[in-house]
Amino acid sequence: MRGEEHVWGRRRRGPAVQIKSPEQVELMRAAGLLVGRTLELLREAVKPGITTADLDAVAEDNIRSHGGVPSFKGYHGFPATICASVNEEIVHGIPSPHKVLREGDVISIDCGAIVEGWHGDAAITVPVGEITEEQRRLLEVTEASLWHGLAAGVAGAHLTDMSHAIESYIRSQGRYGIVEGYGGHGIGTQMHMDPLIPNHGAPGYGPVLEPGMCFAVEPMVNLGTKATRELDDGWTVVTTDGRHSAHFEHTFAVTEDGPRVLTALDEGRSWFARLGVRA
Repeated sequence: MRGEEHVWGRRRRGPAVQIKSPEQVELMRAAGLLVGRTLELLREAVKPGITTADLDAVAEDNIRSHGGVPSFKGYHGFPATICASVNEEIVHGIPSPHKVLREGDVISIDCGAIVEGWHGDAAITVPVGEITEEQRRLLEVTEASLWHGLAAGVAGAHLTDMSHAIESYIRSQGRYGIVEGYGGHGIGTQMHMDPLIPNHGAPGYGPVLEPGMCFAVEPMVNLGTKATRELDDGWTVVTTDGRHSAHFEHTFAVTEDGPRVLTALDEGRSWFARLGVRA
């Protein structure tokens, strides 16, 4: 969503990062679980012939029926519960009854929810029916880069250690365009808080991570170049070359025992086990 635009500059003293108590992290876990479960419903609903407005209705109904409030709806005027970005759309796509998913599409679904004043925010990119091997690899690389970034979110690390881990993994997998100017962010009593987290850059910059800090990490990766443009709707960001993009996101809390992924149903244990990370 808007508020994510950021390009990391020189090392400088940044704004204070909100520290949550254990009780507040549990409220964020409640919001995160609601987001995670909503995204699983949406993953199952994605199929050829469904519209992005249909998906939006599923998301809003599930969030509200479980006592939450959609984070995105009305945010700076955004008209929907989810961002639904199809194919060359990178982020912030507006759901529409006229946007019909077709076999071979990929759709990024970004979702946020508020529970008792605390936010959760996550995104997945889902294939629509059968997709190409090139598309499949794009989704795999982008999702894995997210988990490499999350694995670097340990107490005592610097903020851009996560950025560097994301970029390093993507670069190791081939020639992809890593989107600049959009990235992750702090999260808590607001959906977008300082600091902002780029998906590229050198390690060792930004705040030192401490238990109780919470962040949303969200790599966006293109099959072609990193170049982007915003459509006339004032929201949807697309690739300039028309090639497809993928986007994955999770909200996590820094803890003494490692990163706790608040929007993952298993708190990230299965992915961290694959990466050999203690969590």
